Amino acid sequence: MELMTGLDLSLFLFLFAIFIYVFATNIITTQHKVYLLFHFFMMIWPLGQVGVHLTDQPHLQIFYINTSFVGLSMLGFGWLLFTKFLVNVTYRPSRRALICMVLPSLLVSIGVVWNPWNAFVSTLDGSYEERIYGPILWVMVAVLLSYYVYSLRILFKAYGSRKLPQDRARIANAITGIIIIVAFPMLDLLLNVVLAPWLPVIPGLTSLGIVLSDLYFVFSLKKHRSLDLVKIAQQDVMDTLSVGMIVLDEHDHVIEMNQGVSPRMPISVGETLNMEDLLSCFSIDPESKEAFLHAYRTSPSQRIQTEIAIEYDEMLKQYFTLHVGPIIVNGRRIGKTVTFQDISELKCHILKSQEQYSSMQERNRALIYMQDELFQANRKLEQMAITDSLTGCYNRRFLMQQLEHEVLTNIRYKIPFALLLFDIDLFKIVNDTYGHVVGDEVIRRTADAVRHSLRRTDILARYGGEEFTVYLPHTNKEQAEMLAQRIREVVENNEIPIGRGRAPVSVTISMGMLVVDEQSDLHLDDVKSYLRDLFAKVDSALYKAKDNGRNRVVNL
Repeated sequence: MELMTGLDLSLFLFLFAIFIYVFATNIITTQHKVYLLFHFFMMIWPLGQVGVHLTDQPHLQIFYINTSFVGLSMLGFGWLLFTKFLVNVTYRPSRRALICMVLPSLLVSIGVVWNPWNAFVSTLDGSYEERIYGPILWVMVAVLLSYYVYSLRILFKAYGSRKLPQDRARIANAITGIIIIVAFPMLDLLLNVVLAPWLPVIPGLTSLGIVLSDLYFVFSLKKHRSLDLVKIAQQDVMDTLSVGMIVLDEHDHVIEMNQGVSPRMPISVGETLNMEDLLSCFSIDPESKEAFLHAYRTSPSQRIQTEIAIEYDEMLKQYFTLHVGPIIVNGRRIGKTVTFQDISELKCHILKSQEQYSSMQERNRALIYMQDELFQANRKLEQMAITDSLTGCYNRRFLMQQLEHEVLTNIRYKIPFALLLFDIDLFKIVNDTYGHVVGDEVIRRTADAVRHSLRRTDILARYGGEEFTVYLPHTNKEQAEMLAQRIREVVENNEIPIGRGRAPVSVTISMGMLVVDEQSDLHLDDVKSYLRDLFAKVDSALYKAKDNGRNRVVNL
């Protein structure tokens, strides 16, 4: 008994020393807390075994026995939780997952403490130093084996998925540790429980297995820095980045990547990154893809980037900027970083800006079209304001405005000009005989005939009714007489068809002419008054032509 007590006490003190060492030499992160919890469950077993052998009181002995086996049953939960953090330092279990993991151990612990109908343990001769175990012990053994088998499954799966040697070594050490922690208690169960009637008791096997396993874990964790704060912090920093990041070595093997890397990408730590396969997971312009791949293969020391997108459906796309940059130490390229930055929000703003720009362009085109229409309409209005609607000639208002400017210029620079005023002879008879429609056609055709006989610089205007005025700039008397006679003859020879099988109509004109070619130093104070005097004179000449028999030109 003293041997068993001393051994268990020594193992407990050793475990306690390791606990203090781990606690004192590490800043307590979540991973450290999980390991210390696991370590605490390890310490309970030898502590309880020491207590059993230090007292003779049955109620204290059963307390220590229950404490030992509660710690042993909770060891399965602690191991499973530690395993999950070991294979994934960023693991954060949900409340539901924690409940599911701890529930089997908790139920077994309740059964151990309750010990209904001595189903867990019963005494021999009133002392628990010699005791008989019931079915609850075997239930506990089955639960612990289930925990360890499930943990081994997780570790073997992680071992098969990891390609980096350091990761595989770390997981292999964990598998060795779990084999140790399971093997010794199972040996203890076999030798000291199943074969107890035939073999002598071998004390401390379970405690020894726990100590060896814990010692193995301490050295393994230190060697591989599984719970190293700097490594964990680096991973946490990487995982908190909004940018997906992949770190490659010089042979394009994936060394590390964070949680920002989409699970849809065919990338795993330890594998070789195939950039062409990676780009096939995204929507990318073919020309941009070829240019990016060419630069990736031929210029490994250059920083390159391109724009990619993930299409979830026809309406939803997620846009990224893919950037590849070299890792250079002391002038030597030792690897690459591949980053994926989500630019969906920026792309959305750009697309909206482009839509707004297109909409503005459409509105601008519509505005330009409206401006053009307005310009054409204004031109038509201006044309209508200065022309006669029936003949297309200028109207009297436009003529007077032009003459105000022209006459002042002519007088200032002594430029000769002439004014012609004519009307259609006996036009009232045409109206009375053929009607106003034919009369309007006669006026229009007469104006057309006169317009075609004038020079480009001459101005023909409808003065009123069947009267027309012609302004002849830069024209002396001889030229004016020749043009006036030509106009008269053109009108006289112009035959106007009136339809309905009737003979065409011919008309003549009477014309007054005024030529201003010998100008003195005349200073005009009122050009409008001067124009009224000129038109009064040419109108007088027109009446003389009518009085002299019509179809003639009279010059004053």
